[in-house]
Amino acid sequence: MNTIVIKIGMDVHSVNYTLCAMTPILGAEDCVLATVQVAPDHKNVLSFIENLKDKLGRENKYDVQCGYEAGCLGYSLYRSLKAAGVKCVILAPTKMLAERGKRVKTDVRDALVIAQCLAYGGYHAVYVPSEDDNSVKEYLRMRDDHQNALKRIKQQINAFLLRLGYCFPGTKWTKKHRDWLKNVKLSELNQETLTEYLVTFEELDSKIERLDQRIKELAGRFQYVKKVKRLGCFLGISVHTALSLIVETGDFSRFAKGNIYAAYLGLAPGEHSSGNHTLRTGISKAGNTHLRRLLIESGHGICKGRIGVKSKELRARQNGNPPEVIAYADKANERLRRRYYKMTRKGKKRNVAVAAIARELACFAWGMMTDAIRL
Repeated sequence: MNTIVIKIGMDVHSVNYTLCAMTPILGAEDCVLATVQVAPDHKNVLSFIENLKDKLGRENKYDVQCGYEAGCLGYSLYRSLKAAGVKCVILAPTKMLAERGKRVKTDVRDALVIAQCLAYGGYHAVYVPSEDDNSVKEYLRMRDDHQNALKRIKQQINAFLLRLGYCFPGTKWTKKHRDWLKNVKLSELNQETLTEYLVTFEELDSKIERLDQRIKELAGRFQYVKKVKRLGCFLGISVHTALSLIVETGDFSRFAKGNIYAAYLGLAPGEHSSGNHTLRTGISKAGNTHLRRLLIESGHGICKGRIGVKSKELRARQNGNPPEVIAYADKANERLRRRYYKMTRKGKKRNVAVAAIARELACFAWGMMTDAIRL
């Protein structure tokens, strides 16, 4: 009985799937078995596979693998095919070995390129989280969407009042500022406009407070509570950031070193070198944008205060952790603050220094999650 290897590249969209099946033959040109365009349903992919088996003969044994680029479908097609017993991978678009410089781009060509990547190993598979982790991730991102909406409404309120000649003389969005907003006297229609803005602001503010409370409940689940408590030992890492790191990264041990994890988050510096000329650029901004932003925010939180001083809040977060975990986190906190002040004294721009601190924080977080604690 012969074993026929079939690689199926899928160029997927919300309106259709383009499927290209090929058999890799060593030392010969690729044998494309069939290319079709079907409606966006995993059952059509299964029917396509069964038709191929009928065409090639049921007496043979088949090793079928499907793949598609990470995109709008998320993990839904992957999970459906896996549940049906079909091997499937999700390809990272930036890691695919595709032919460059072609001026013709079609769904059929894209499906063929994906099939070739599957056949010859020219890709990196995207990590697929568990369904629980993915659900928590979506909830956390929903909360951040509301936070962005709150930020926008604050800017709109400030801009609206500034256009009318009103500007608060102190720090904005403190209790004093909010009381001032409620007492500003405007014309009838402008007052109505401001009131509508403030109603939206209050709704979003109270909703985010409720969502944050729910996130604390999610962080208390058995599979997360110990990890969240450990990551909370670092300066700048709240419950929200810790839980995001856990559910979006999944298995930290899939990264061999901390600097590889930092590069996965796009916090490693880029390079543009040729010959004897070496040029270091800013951070690559590749990989997980959401986690990179959270760690940059954590970096801003670290770069405040005195070296070696622990706040009451940090002591409370560290309480209950093993002594070696607390010692590791204290070492990291002291090093990161000391390095930030050293970099800024030497003339480094603040944002550059904060990005460097965020990169090292990612390395320390990797060490904490993989028990690679070195004191």
